[in-house]
Amino acid sequence: MANLSTSYMGINLKNPVIVAASSISNYVDKVKQAESLGAGGLVIRSLFEEQIQADGITMAEFMERAAYISPEVQSPIFPPLAHGGPREHLMWVEKTRNAVKMPIFASLNAVNPGTWTSYAKQLEETGIDGLEVNYYTVAADPDTPGSDVEKAMFDIIEAVKAEVKIPVAVKLSPYFTSTANVVKELDKRGVDAVVMFNRFLQPDIDVDDESITNAMTWSTPAEMRVPLRWVALLYGRVKLDMALNTGVHSGRDLVKALLAGASVVQVASALLQNGLPYLSTLLLELQNWMEEKDYESLDEFRGKASQKNTPNPFGFERAQYMQLLMSQE
Repeated sequence: MANLSTSYMGINLKNPVIVAASSISNYVDKVKQAESLGAGGLVIRSLFEEQIQADGITMAEFMERAAYISPEVQSPIFPPLAHGGPREHLMWVEKTRNAVKMPIFASLNAVNPGTWTSYAKQLEETGIDGLEVNYYTVAADPDTPGSDVEKAMFDIIEAVKAEVKIPVAVKLSPYFTSTANVVKELDKRGVDAVVMFNRFLQPDIDVDDESITNAMTWSTPAEMRVPLRWVALLYGRVKLDMALNTGVHSGRDLVKALLAGASVVQVASALLQNGLPYLSTLLLELQNWMEEKDYESLDEFRGKASQKNTPNPFGFERAQYMQLLMSQE
């Protein structure tokens, strides 16, 4: 039987399939089930500073309204209370970490520089194996140049790396002007891995209500092509590990990611759509493919189809574009 074990950020995994940050991590029983079905690891849904801030404001407003619930009340009927901040999330992370043996990664999305480091340290203290910096930001200010956006991210990453001792991955946006340079700069700063890519959920417009709408949608296999290209382009050019995220829906997709050069593959939509037992199907398909090809380990074919190793390196840049244009004439 082929050996599916691998290493990610210096952490040993029994296979390259990591359950991506999603609602699956909201339930300890589901996390346990994912482990029993063969998951190599799991990322817990992000700790969002903005959500904590919003909850704190909501609580403060409620307490203010309830303080004088009756016109006869001469003083507040509730003692002064403060919002618990990240404590609930931290307790959940620690509970999840203690419930399973597989590697567990926390995810963090903050706003203020001091919060990034404070929350990162608190997450580390829960016993997690690694931290995923979920750098989810939309650069909407037309007066802010791209270099400032990148510098802000680099500054945050450097601060987080200085604060914690556990491995740190950065979950990137696919919209940087020079993705390759951004990854190279993260590599220079000692980042252990990058996750390609953060799947921005785009707003829509309801033409009947003439209003903005938002909806959670599953990824599709076609979305895998963007991270697949960048993993293949960067394999062998940087030392850090690369996790391919978005659009992985089959065992053959796992194979593509590994052939491109991914260290691990993160999966969520396929499991939410098909159920957690689908994990076993993904792993079986990968195992069967490797046996058909007589591969005994992942390292035997990882990066084999990357730009560094393919006979047609131009194919990951513009060759396919020109070929498709010519075929339409």
